Amino acid sequence: MHPELIVTLRGYNRSLFLADLTAGLTVAMVALPLSIAIAIASGATPAQGLVTAIIGGFLISAFGGSRVQIGGPTGAFIVVVYAVIAEHGYDGLLIATLMAGALLLIAAALRLGNLIAFIPEAVVNGFTIGIAAIIATSQMKDLLGLQTGSVPADFLEKLPVLWQARDSLSLVTLGLGLLTMVLIVVFRRAAPKAPGLIVAVALTSAAVVLFDLPVDTISDRFGALPQSLPLPSLPEITLDRLTTLLPSAFVIAFLAGVESLLSAMVADRMTDTRHRPNAEVLAQGLANIGSAFMGGLPATGAIARTATNIRAGGRTPVAGIIHALTILIFVIAAAPLAGYLAMPALAALLILTAWNMSEPQKWGHYARARRSDRIMLILTLVLTLVADLTVAIGVGVAVGLALRLRRRDVPPAEWDTPER
Repeated sequence: MHPELIVTLRGYNRSLFLADLTAGLTVAMVALPLSIAIAIASGATPAQGLVTAIIGGFLISAFGGSRVQIGGPTGAFIVVVYAVIAEHGYDGLLIATLMAGALLLIAAALRLGNLIAFIPEAVVNGFTIGIAAIIATSQMKDLLGLQTGSVPADFLEKLPVLWQARDSLSLVTLGLGLLTMVLIVVFRRAAPKAPGLIVAVALTSAAVVLFDLPVDTISDRFGALPQSLPLPSLPEITLDRLTTLLPSAFVIAFLAGVESLLSAMVADRMTDTRHRPNAEVLAQGLANIGSAFMGGLPATGAIARTATNIRAGGRTPVAGIIHALTILIFVIAAAPLAGYLAMPALAALLILTAWNMSEPQKWGHYARARRSDRIMLILTLVLTLVADLTVAIGVGVAVGLALRLRRRDVPPAEWDTPER
């Protein structure tokens, strides 16, 4: 389980460093607004999202089994993190994240990294689409500028609350959000290697300041961001809290393991390399423990940021380390600038992220798949929306493994490159 960093440093040279430097700076510009937006959508603060990108991103690159993996907070965690914070408080999330990190270390010691091949693709697609739908609806309040109290975490309870607040729709807020979406899409198509996310969000946020638009910003809602990392600390841990939070810890560990290994597999195909799955799982465990110690969110490999790193020329884990250090420098030197970011711009960014997570270009393929796969996908999707992610994943994986044992001749799933 040697980290890939040790392997790649043996022949490291100036050319590789310059390529990694460019890629690391580029992906940091993508990770900055995403980390902030994901943290806010999860019920946390922007600072906690940045801490996760710095600590989690550094540890995943330093100890991981992939040459180009970029780690940090991801959209897949929003649903479970929001639910844990709502029910158990932020201290409860930190405990669940610590436990998830320990579970991942155990999985790495038992060399369970290769078990990703036995998780049915239909199950992963089902809960991913469900998560995407929940993320999108959770951002409607900020995208539309609705004047309502706290929005329920439950998907079915959320819809009537949003509908009842429809008369408070702000056309200025909606227009700003739609403009942000248009700019992100334009930059993505016109200059795919450029950090279009932060440029689009920065432009529309600057318009709010210049024209004094009646739109909420990060500083309006959360105050000034701290310009340093927090000191390591631990919440109060009791046996009762450990028992209560164990199901959430299993879900966080499962998502971290699956997301990171899928991202590493995508990176392998893009770079014609092979990752070390058990080293990758080990890194996820260390990253989640480290992030929790620093008050951060769960961390995992981020598929979209990893793909951005590769397209920008990243060659070794040094690019991921530079990405984390760049975000740290931003926090120390320029954190107040993040306070000007407009909430509808971040909501627009997350809605597009949710759309890409759901991979609509593959829906036709899903509809033509074998009946058992369609049933697994729909079952997992529905359970994600109406029950919770723990039930959805448990039932989906159990049904999928039962079908695999019944057929016995099913080869491992061929994962296509997702745009998340």
